[in-house]
Amino acid sequence: MPRSLLVAGAVLLLLLALVPARADAPMRGHGGPVRALAVSPDGRLAISGSFDQSAILWRIEDGTALAVLRFHDGAVNAVAALPDGRMATGGEDGRVALWQPGRAEPVAVFADHAGPVAGLAVSPDGARLASAAWDGTVRVWALAGGATRVLAEHKGNVNGVAFLPDGRVVSAGYDATLRIWPEDGAALSVTLPSPLNAVAATKDGEIVTACADGSVRMLRADGSERAAVAIPPSPVTALALSPDGARVAAATVGGAVAVIDRREARLLLTLVGPGLPVWSLAFRSDGELLTGGSDRLVRRWDVRTGEPIGPLALTRPSDDLAAFKGERGAEVFRACAACHTLTADGGNRAGPTLHGVFGRPIATAPGYTFSQALRRLDIVWNAETIAKLFEIGPSRYTPGTKMPEQTIRDPGDREALVRFLERATR
Repeated sequence: MPRSLLVAGAVLLLLLALVPARADAPMRGHGGPVRALAVSPDGRLAISGSFDQSAILWRIEDGTALAVLRFHDGAVNAVAALPDGRMATGGEDGRVALWQPGRAEPVAVFADHAGPVAGLAVSPDGARLASAAWDGTVRVWALAGGATRVLAEHKGNVNGVAFLPDGRVVSAGYDATLRIWPEDGAALSVTLPSPLNAVAATKDGEIVTACADGSVRMLRADGSERAAVAIPPSPVTALALSPDGARVAAATVGGAVAVIDRREARLLLTLVGPGLPVWSLAFRSDGELLTGGSDRLVRRWDVRTGEPIGPLALTRPSDDLAAFKGERGAEVFRACAACHTLTADGGNRAGPTLHGVFGRPIATAPGYTFSQALRRLDIVWNAETIAKLFEIGPSRYTPGTKMPEQTIRDPGDREALVRFLERATR
């Protein structure tokens, strides 16, 4: 058994006893943006991964959260559903976890990546799991045991991976290359006009990829381009294929989701949500799509009509900083609000809650999984240490952090932020 499975407290499967949910309501439970989605082959269950470091298993029909899966030290960037009912999660910590329904911990962990896992794919026969990571590699795991295949030709982050019907692997990278990997030997490399954010493969062998230039491109299995569809103005962040392969759903940072007729390479309709970034997509059936985004919800859509299934709030989430309007420190903190809450009932998001942070030793916020590197640091958060964090940057002051690199160069802005946090986190 992998050593990581023996670490006490690393895994928590929390069964939720909830009041029955409305069947037409969005699935609500994550404390951060929903980064990844997958649907079980029978269409009954979904799994979502979030920047809040958790995955949630849902019963789609009534929106009930069946379990919360906590294992990863960082955002859950990728999820996958296997034909046998198991599910996989991939995290910012570089690990891939395999879950069996009803089990309180992963049944297997693959921990060979040296960077965040950004994509997962299951082979057509269900025997292999491929992971794409920001260490520049794709790894193909034999689920029944055996050697791991490492595919390492990309020059930078690998953002997506898929399997062609014949078992070949396709990978999409930030280096603007799509690579098609034979069973042995070097990959066929296809250079496209911009970095690639996602990739999918159809049952008839076509490859669909999402580009940062706002286009969705369809390529034949030999790498030649068949068609392209422009979806301006935002980068395309995620893709999903309908089970029959007829439709492609493409998500954008701008918040809209394009539904494309794949064979005709024609935009059919646009799903318009709250205007917040959409990070994940998964078809439940040929007519129903699930989306996840920065509003922390999983939504259901009828892709034949373009209408949401259930109510759609077209307003942004409540502004927790509205009470501090006009304060410079609150405006500086606004960039942090997506990952951190301030109040006792705010909870953890992608980062731990800052409630009670003053006087708290680093890596001790309750309910949040911290890296071992942070646990070894001797830092107590106060006005001086918080100011220092933003003066020299998280990677230098707190090595091993998952916090995005950022500094505040203006001493006045740092002082205003510290004063604001002293009041807002009491």
